[in-house]
Amino acid sequence: MSEDQPTLRVAHTADLEADELTAARALLYRTFDDMSEDDWEHCLGGVHALLRRPNGLVVAHGAVVQRRLLHSGRAWRVGYVEGVAVERTLRRRGFGSAVMAPLERVIDRAYDFGALGSSEEGLAFYASRGWRPWQGPTSALTPTSGIIRTPDEDGYIFVRRDGSHLDLTGELTCDWRDGEVW
Repeated sequence: MSEDQPTLRVAHTADLEADELTAARALLYRTFDDMSEDDWEHCLGGVHALLRRPNGLVVAHGAVVQRRLLHSGRAWRVGYVEGVAVERTLRRRGFGSAVMAPLERVIDRAYDFGALGSSEEGLAFYASRGWRPWQGPTSALTPTSGIIRTPDEDGYIFVRRDGSHLDLTGELTCDWRDGEVW
């Protein structure tokens, strides 16, 4: 094993050191051109998976947080994946899979199902891991207008462990939050 080989750390936000959170946030800002403070806040309060080099550089990150999604007349407790990123120069080396595997374990053992919003670039990656694209309409429950459609998200929302409880062609509605709702 190389001395520069990153090590995996899985921990709740409350158990991460300040420098780990700072390094994870920096990776997300390097990776996503449209990254915002709301996007970073969406990553907090759940379980993080970090791949970190000995020099402190976080080269891959992902988090799973709890959200409520409405489907078929029920509010489901969902493990929602946020902030999955791999250093641009280190992609296609299994680092994304290394951070997703522990997050998927948390989802499978602690939530009704998993969900995430994918970028165009991530579609094939999530499908290869067994995530299924939501085929029905997507919506958001807003504080002032009730349920509104989010058609720009259609085709980009994926679910995990759908079982027989979910109708992938039905409507899926997310809870409200600042910034990007999905």
